[in-house]
Amino acid sequence: MRAERIVARGFRNLRDLDLELPPSGAVFLGPNGHGKTNLLELLYYPVLYRSLRGARDVDVTCHGEAGFELALTLRAERTPRELAAGFRCAGKRKRLTQDGVEPERLSDAIGHWLAVAFLPTDLHLVQGPASERRQYLDRVLSLADRAYLRALSAYRRALAQRNSALRQRRPDLAGAWNPMLARFGAELVRRRMGWIADHAESFTATCVALGELAEVTLRYRGDGALADEAAWPEAFARAANRDEALGATGTGPHRDDVDIRLGGRPLREVGSTGQHRTAAVALRLCERETLAAASGTEPALLLDDVFAELDAGRQERLAAALQQGAAHQTFITAPREDELPVDFHLETLQVENGRVGDARHPQAV
Repeated sequence: MRAERIVARGFRNLRDLDLELPPSGAVFLGPNGHGKTNLLELLYYPVLYRSLRGARDVDVTCHGEAGFELALTLRAERTPRELAAGFRCAGKRKRLTQDGVEPERLSDAIGHWLAVAFLPTDLHLVQGPASERRQYLDRVLSLADRAYLRALSAYRRALAQRNSALRQRRPDLAGAWNPMLARFGAELVRRRMGWIADHAESFTATCVALGELAEVTLRYRGDGALADEAAWPEAFARAANRDEALGATGTGPHRDDVDIRLGGRPLREVGSTGQHRTAAVALRLCERETLAAASGTEPALLLDDVFAELDAGRQERLAAALQQGAAHQTFITAPREDELPVDFHLETLQVENGRVGDARHPQAV
């Protein structure tokens, strides 16, 4: 999956932009704070039509502007070919179009442009709370399968209603939502556990390929019995007193986690920053693998300062992994050329004061 052109106005600190995108991708070089990460954020926006950093649209808008506009043009054989979005701060109105036509629902707009992004904050996938890893799983599975996205949305709606009833001290009303939670919750647990089972070996192998000597493992932490809808009534009954006391639902996949271990111990507790970064990158590569299998095309890679805090050996291994095959675009940021592996070959673009310079000749950077 490749993009040919990105046009934008009013997005973050980026100046008005009309950029032809190299077929294999590019390295965005420039000082910190000049817009390199904002450029990756712009490229990612048409994936989910929201900021990859979780910012509100009003905060993505350049200071002093009334809103922002962007359009991403895909290769000629893609349908739709142009994905566009516009946001107006007044009224907080967002408009999406695909080849000039507005989709009926946001879910209809998602999935036409796929990209996997790595940010330095992805270390939270390893170091952070369970919610970070649940979010990761939900995003990957939602992009890979709209049925999962529908089940997730239905589960969240039912959970919100059940929790509201519990806060109102209405256990009878809360119980009315149990069948819906059971139906969609079981589907989420099944799909999450299935994904872990399918990718645990690949995750471990990727960590080894990136230079990790000790075994890094991945497993699902939660009540596996809840993959069966029939197990939910008993689980609700066991938790009834606690749920009523806390005013919240304690049973279900919204409390589960992904357990990442190094040599049998929690990686977040025993690993170095380099090992945490290696595992986070491996998760992103598993994400790319998942989306490629689901879509039949290779998602783009958007990597922000990905080589930082890795020793030379891990940098070289990661560079080799990123350059395997030629079916995908890769966009990488770095402050300087000398911070990238010697054998990494991509066209170079300069980013300075929100402006993106002309591409220089392809070179080893």
